[in-house]
Amino acid sequence: LAETIPAGLLEQLRLPDLRTSIRHLHRPTDDDELTALAEGRSCYHQRLAFDEFFHLQVALAQRRTSRRANPALPVPRPPDPQALAGAILPFEPTAAQRRVIDEIVADLTGPQPMARLLQGDVGSGKTAVAAVAALAAARAGLQVAFLAPTEILAEQHRRTLAGLMPRAGIEVGALTGSTRARDRRQMLARLASGELPLVVGTHALLQPDVVFSRLGLVVVDEQHRFGVLQRAALAERGPLIGDGLRAVPHQLVMTATPIPRSLTLTLYGDLALSVLDELPPGRTPIATAVLRQEEGDRFYREIATELATGGRIFVVYPLVEESEKLDLANATSGAEALRHRFPEAGVTLLTGRMKGAEKEAAMAAFASGRSRVLVATTVVEVGIDVPQASGMVVVNAERFGLSQLHQLRGRVGRGARASRCLLVHGGAGGVEAWRRLKVMEQTNDGFRIAEEDLAIRGPGDLLGTRQAGLPSFAFADLMRHGRLLEEARRAAQAVVERDPGLALPEHAALQRALAEQYRTRLALLRGG
Repeated sequence: LAETIPAGLLEQLRLPDLRTSIRHLHRPTDDDELTALAEGRSCYHQRLAFDEFFHLQVALAQRRTSRRANPALPVPRPPDPQALAGAILPFEPTAAQRRVIDEIVADLTGPQPMARLLQGDVGSGKTAVAAVAALAAARAGLQVAFLAPTEILAEQHRRTLAGLMPRAGIEVGALTGSTRARDRRQMLARLASGELPLVVGTHALLQPDVVFSRLGLVVVDEQHRFGVLQRAALAERGPLIGDGLRAVPHQLVMTATPIPRSLTLTLYGDLALSVLDELPPGRTPIATAVLRQEEGDRFYREIATELATGGRIFVVYPLVEESEKLDLANATSGAEALRHRFPEAGVTLLTGRMKGAEKEAAMAAFASGRSRVLVATTVVEVGIDVPQASGMVVVNAERFGLSQLHQLRGRVGRGARASRCLLVHGGAGGVEAWRRLKVMEQTNDGFRIAEEDLAIRGPGDLLGTRQAGLPSFAFADLMRHGRLLEEARRAAQAVVERDPGLALPEHAALQRALAEQYRTRLALLRGG
């Protein structure tokens, strides 16, 4: 067994060496506390948990160092970064937005590519901040690619940016799977020539024939929905700057799902972190209630009350159509039932299976008020902005994670009208599922909800992190070992700052361990 932790660090953390830890875990002595061993709380378990955190954090620190060695096209520092916001935003930014804009502009002006995670709760104004970053890059003659996982979200971003950027003379284009062939050819030509400064798109932007003239900034929204190789694709499309060397575009990664700090340091440990921890004025608190499916009368009463007072309502179902395998409510049948019950409400249906034009028509009807009830699947989880919507009903809510329910709830409460969210428990999961849903009644704080979600579901399920590249831990626990993770991060940074390539003899065992455990996976983990 080769010791990979520097001896001085073990003494500082008061952790046993590796051999001692393994010996006591397999053959406890009379002096060992058996309860602590059985529950995984012993100092030997903590030592092995620290190993897992430390190895990962060293690999992430090396990746940060490696990224800093890449060249980027720097953006000239504006005399007043906040003036950028004033040029396009029709409102006064919050203090949190001003702070984050300063952080991003400082990164953009450097010679190394920015790699920053922008995290904020629902409605905190992430898109506005990204628009300011895009303006800074576009004014410097660089192109910006804004990547979204779905056409609905891409269209929402296009509309938002198209309402902001022309104030500063910046044109916004869009490229998705639904773009017509002739329009696509024109778009590709304008991107290749550099004529189009900003394009919003889906996976269509990742196709090999999409060529940029001077791609300088990539904004990735809901980035955990993209595969690692897909995320890397745009990072390789920066302009040539001589001797076959390409500049690496700056990258701003956004997530609308608040993530616990422990998971952030594990999944995104190689990214600088900006947090929008303040909501803009005018966001009204959302009252949430949980009810059982048997309370069907109350379900319809709540909808009738909202409609009678002029509200518009989302009704979300877990399935599009009836399933023989799953005993769950579905959107198609739900829409029919609601049309029968509320014929004057203009009930419309929106699912991911519909064609682009059908989706747009359904959303347009709801946004204009011609339809006052929009029945949907989780296609409305992000990117839907209808300030007049004041009611959210989620059927079979126990089938969704807390963070996902928080996202759905965030579709309302965007206007002056008081808003309400109704979570209908279908009975699955029993008392535990009911207790979990009641958390939503107690708080609107997305970060607290994310902590609860992590504790209940574990990191493997939260955010789909299995596909996002979260390494499997045998001993480390993100909820129990938060202090160890912080210690491992500090220790890893110190090691890599002193010896970036782990070339010193004292780091030989650590170098071998990383090569065995993480090297291939971490090469892809952040995708550029």
